[in-house]
Amino acid sequence: MKGAIHSTKYNAIVIGSGQSGPSLTARLTKESMQVAIAKWGLFGGTCVNTGCIPTKTLVPNAHTAYDGRRAEDYDVMIGVDITVDMKKVKARMDDIRGASKKCAEGWLKTMENCTVHEWQVRFEGPGQISVGDDLIDAKMIFINVGGLAAVPDIPGLESLAYMTNTAIMEVDFLPEHLLVLGGSYIGLEFGQRYHRFGSKVTIIWRGKRLIAREDEDVSNAVREIIEAEDINILADTCDLKF
Repeated sequence: MKGAIHSTKYNAIVIGSGQSGPSLTARLTKESMQVAIAKWGLFGGTCVNTGCIPTKTLVPNAHTAYDGRRAEDYDVMIGVDITVDMKKVKARMDDIRGASKKCAEGWLKTMENCTVHEWQVRFEGPGQISVGDDLIDAKMIFINVGGLAAVPDIPGLESLAYMTNTAIMEVDFLPEHLLVLGGSYIGLEFGQRYHRFGSKVTIIWRGKRLIAREDEDVSNAVREIIEAEDINILADTCDLKF
């Protein structure tokens, strides 16, 4: 390997520090194995940084705003417009996911029999990877690298300043009108959440029914719930252009 300055052998290598990586590493090290964690990016992976933890942190903020606007339905008169301070909402989310990331990092870096290698990972041969200038070997290699957003091939999209589900987690303002491309779990969650924050939301979906992997009655029930909140749904949109 070009640029390699030393080689180290381990019993196992775990690539990625996301949801299962730290737990698997802990299990292996308790069996007295020498384990290397090889990672690129933030500790904790998708769940901690852009997935489960930050998105679910935003749910009570959005739900509180939604309940406040519906107060009169339950004979509660608030008497003021309900608004959301998105900078404070994001700051709260950042605090929570930051603490989770710090916890994951501290756990791995202080774990007995575990060595953390932080840089881009490349396979160099059977049982061998490079992490930056480090060349490491192991008979067992576990891949735990998560995923990235798939950007659809839609004419004109490349000319727009669009956001993925990762990029939108850095937004600290309220979009006036949010177009969500995708009618499955993640798209629906973002759409409902931002509508409850106060944005106008349109969900665009190429299929005929939402969350199509679910049974039809479940899909229909979810659509009824979404549309009851005045969220616009455009389904069966295979010829979409920007």
